[in-house]
Amino acid sequence: MPTLDPAWQAWLAENIQRGCSVDSMVAAMEGGGFRRADALAAIETALNPVAEAAPQADYRYDAMPIPADNRIDVGDREVQVLLRCEQPQLVVFADFLSLEECDEMMRRSHDKLVRSTTVNPQTGQEDVIARRTSQGTFFARGEDEFITRLERRAARLMQWPVENGEGLQVLRYEVGGEYRPHFDYFPPTQAGSALHLARGGQRVATLIIYLNDVAGGGETIFPDVGLSVTPRKGGAVYFRYCNGEGQLDPLSLHGGAPVVDGEKWIMTKWVRQGRYG
Repeated sequence: MPTLDPAWQAWLAENIQRGCSVDSMVAAMEGGGFRRADALAAIETALNPVAEAAPQADYRYDAMPIPADNRIDVGDREVQVLLRCEQPQLVVFADFLSLEECDEMMRRSHDKLVRSTTVNPQTGQEDVIARRTSQGTFFARGEDEFITRLERRAARLMQWPVENGEGLQVLRYEVGGEYRPHFDYFPPTQAGSALHLARGGQRVATLIIYLNDVAGGGETIFPDVGLSVTPRKGGAVYFRYCNGEGQLDPLSLHGGAPVVDGEKWIMTKWVRQGRYG
């Protein structure tokens, strides 16, 4: 397989981060002069960066920021702990959002949802991706009083500064929608990571909040540890993958299982090592 130049590496990293379909990326690479087999091989390597995490297989688990209590005071409500995992560092919660808050986030997001796009490597323009079912939208940090309240609650639960958080992202998956197993951190060896790392440093942890009950499927899966979390409206799952030394946890590989029945709405909060912006 031909070696990808830095521009194509950055392009692949960007579009995988967006959740683009394999077919759309193959088509774009074929348009850029790649043979189909070479494009597929490059995408498969980029989609499965587990080998890049191997040098940190000795990841050292330091103290997790989440309090050890069974119920955690997050300022304006109490959040119940349902499950804890030590390796990877993971906590499942109930009652992070009220049912009314979940409905409000879906209402606010519904008319803002947009089809995912990909950067055309030839023109730099945003192109619509064919055959992708997921839709999403972002909310700027501190966008209004309601969003600010949720961000403060997340910061208190995660024990991490509000200013280190990225804006809230809401995603909707319809039947068949999924997110193949991946890492949320930015692989240091990938050329495309430099752009992201320049804004606040490495991601250190993720909080996925479930905005609805899913009739079938849609679990958050951690394949390397055999764990899956069933979406429950108002609940959340937190996982941490960057310790105080900056090591990255290979056991944080995770994905979204296909939705079998109904639809899945989630909201994601990513936090960085430093101030994001």
